[in-house]
Amino acid sequence: MDKLSKPADYIADSSGFRHIDTPITDFDTAYDNGLAVPAVASYISAWEEKAPLFRANWPNSQLDLAYGKGARNRYDLFLPDQTPKGTLVFIHGGYWRRFDKSYWSHLARGALEQGWQVAIPSYTLAPDVRIADIVAEVAAAVNHICKDGEGPIALAGHSAGGHLVSRLACKDTALSTEVQARLCHVTSISGVHDLRPILRLEINADIRLDADEAFAQSPALLEPLAGIALSCIVGADELPEFVRQSGVLANIWSGFGIDTGSWQVKGRHHFDIIDDLQKGNAALTLHLLGIERLS
Repeated sequence: MDKLSKPADYIADSSGFRHIDTPITDFDTAYDNGLAVPAVASYISAWEEKAPLFRANWPNSQLDLAYGKGARNRYDLFLPDQTPKGTLVFIHGGYWRRFDKSYWSHLARGALEQGWQVAIPSYTLAPDVRIADIVAEVAAAVNHICKDGEGPIALAGHSAGGHLVSRLACKDTALSTEVQARLCHVTSISGVHDLRPILRLEINADIRLDADEAFAQSPALLEPLAGIALSCIVGADELPEFVRQSGVLANIWSGFGIDTGSWQVKGRHHFDIIDDLQKGNAALTLHLLGIERLS
């Protein structure tokens, strides 16, 4: 197991708050992960190389399947050698404005090694749609992907994808009753759970978030599904606001008596926090599949 895969590198955190000496005056900088990690272009280039190589070499996959009528309502499905033990749906990030399913295929490897099938959908991006529309599309994707299957369902999302999967774990979810019954774990990796700060960002010109939608689509301001298990995981080297955003959801939802927790991973930032999903024996993979819980 790699150095940063060990459970010892996952620090249980009940607050998710990092000390800040002064109030935030520059919200754009506080939420700019690309500025915080100067080598971000190299990470994106690596995804662009690894993902298509994985698709070309994984022996059992079904690519570009439709879950809806929209041009981006498509998903890729990767199958293990044996009958799947369960289904993992991974939702990508990009501030609701960037990327698609084609960047993330290699992240399916860890769950596949554990015998799970993995689906990675795309969704329509802002500014063509609003966040509420994206939430509805992702719910439709999960319902479609899981409608005929058996076994447990795990949802995981990174960054904006972390917001989306945690939004699906709210009491007013559009997930079908059948999917809810099989939903074993929801994992938000570096997610944004209170959308109100997004109102202050320049990129909101594309996202088009307003105050009403920020309240309505913020998991931290909503009630969770009864009995849900939700984990919030963030890199310890991420921006303070992302550390706070990760901790705040688990902190609030623990008050509803659900199975929830927050962890910071030593030595990881916003763009390498997901790397361990490529490894079946990594603590992150085992945790989000419900195989071996982090302490």
